[in-house]
Amino acid sequence: MDETKQEHRIGVYVCQCGTNIAKMVDCDGVAGEIADMPGVAISRSYKYMCSNPGQEMIIADIKEHDLDRVVVAACSPHMHELTFRKAVSQADLNPYYLEIANIREQCAWVHEDRGQATAKAKDLTVAAVDRVVYQEALEKMSVDMCPNCLVIGGGIAGMTAALDLADAGGRVYLVERTDHLGGQIAHIALTAPYLDSAREIVEERVTRVMRHPKIDIFFESQLTALDGYVGNFQAAIARKGDGAAQTVDVGSVVVATGYKTFDAARIPHYGYGKLPNVITSLELERMLRAGRVETKEGKPPQYVTLIHCVGSRNLEYHSYCSRVCCMAALKYAHEIKSSVPGAYINDVYIDIHAFGKGHEDLYRRTSEANTLFLMYEKNDLPVIRKADPGDDCDMLIEVNESLSGESIEIPADLVVLMVGMEARDDCRELARLVNISVDKDGWFIESHPKLDPVATTTEGIYIAGACQAPKDIPDSVAQARAAAARIMGRIAHGTIEIDAMYSEIDPDKCSGCRICNALCPYVAIEFDPATHKSHVISALCKACGACVAACPSSAIKARGFTDEQIFAQIEGVLG
Repeated sequence: MDETKQEHRIGVYVCQCGTNIAKMVDCDGVAGEIADMPGVAISRSYKYMCSNPGQEMIIADIKEHDLDRVVVAACSPHMHELTFRKAVSQADLNPYYLEIANIREQCAWVHEDRGQATAKAKDLTVAAVDRVVYQEALEKMSVDMCPNCLVIGGGIAGMTAALDLADAGGRVYLVERTDHLGGQIAHIALTAPYLDSAREIVEERVTRVMRHPKIDIFFESQLTALDGYVGNFQAAIARKGDGAAQTVDVGSVVVATGYKTFDAARIPHYGYGKLPNVITSLELERMLRAGRVETKEGKPPQYVTLIHCVGSRNLEYHSYCSRVCCMAALKYAHEIKSSVPGAYINDVYIDIHAFGKGHEDLYRRTSEANTLFLMYEKNDLPVIRKADPGDDCDMLIEVNESLSGESIEIPADLVVLMVGMEARDDCRELARLVNISVDKDGWFIESHPKLDPVATTTEGIYIAGACQAPKDIPDSVAQARAAAARIMGRIAHGTIEIDAMYSEIDPDKCSGCRICNALCPYVAIEFDPATHKSHVISALCKACGACVAACPSSAIKARGFTDEQIFAQIEGVLG
């Protein structure tokens, strides 16, 4: 091993990550010990290796010290491996001569003893040095990019993405499961915080989409199959009912299927479905669009109560915040006052989340408009019951008010439940079709929550709007336009680079058992019945290694993860 390392000139760079790593790991000490290893030409510790000065240091050292391998001990490769590969490439060194040692998540963040964390960081860095000498110079491939795009979902996000893509000159196939466009926004009267007309917003988008010569709309349809890989997908679209399939060629897919509202009947405390004047926010929207607010008896309500976080921020239902409910409730307070000026309005909430532009002003205006705010704990829900005969209201609401510490009964003739957002029932089925992941709540998972919030782990598949997480109209539009921009950037190049790390099957060793076909989570392996052999579609492969480990014939090799590299890394840790 040492003789092999002496043939190389390795540069080692230990990142302090501010105090993220340096607080628990002696980064200078690690760099100092690694400097004495055979084959290590230079070893440095720096505050932020991923910063421009840090990358420039690596580039300069590669050129000045004639380095042929680079090891970076820093955070997870998921964060900055591409960053460091680009830096290595700028120094005219093959980017796959780089190895990352994760000393943040695996050392600094999981240890309480600085000595133990430092020792482990040294072991991981030594293992990376031992492995990097066996790294191979890999070359990326390129494939042609089909300029057509598939957009799934005709809500505000889907229409926005479709228009941006079509305006850029590409053909867009828009698939909508219903017989109309607009999505959830089509059911809203006014939008917060400025009380603008939602109808004007959605009608403008719908009109443009319907008239656009580059957009083909499939109403009452759904995606039934998606084959191929980034730049070269074949999408099967079927119309509901008649089952007619049409196949279209696309290079990219935008999933913008939106959300569904929480079923308020699941919370018995509120009596929804039993008490006629307990309604949901969606039902109130229908009243407002019709120009009236009234009880089931057809009377204007004297006492109206808005209850927040119905189905959200509760461990029994959904722990996440649905984000839009607070501002919608404040909006309703103004709309109800306009419709029934004499009504008393109570706003029963856990917290008010007024984080967006203009939202805090709406909160202030609502509090100044004689709206009574009552706070409750998220695990101590208000209870609604029918009022006694003779009371001047229809219902009574028992609230353990947090700020006063008192149990309060408030009258109500109309109770509006601010129902939260939920992932759609078909989310997992669609995720399987387009080969992306969902989280525990059913929301589609992005490639990276901060650095890549519109892409997914499957190249060419993008997500936009409230199918990814609860969000309001501006955020949905922004994500849709971001997804469209990413796609247009790729279309402009005409070709797509495919990562050089993928599995390869040696046809001489393949027995045709097909174990790898069924095992591959990315559907990247095909069986050729003519040759009785399997082969890897490199554009789909993510080098997860599942097929390599499972192959009984040892016919599969993962580029960048050879046995030689892995064993060297193991020996480095143990040594």
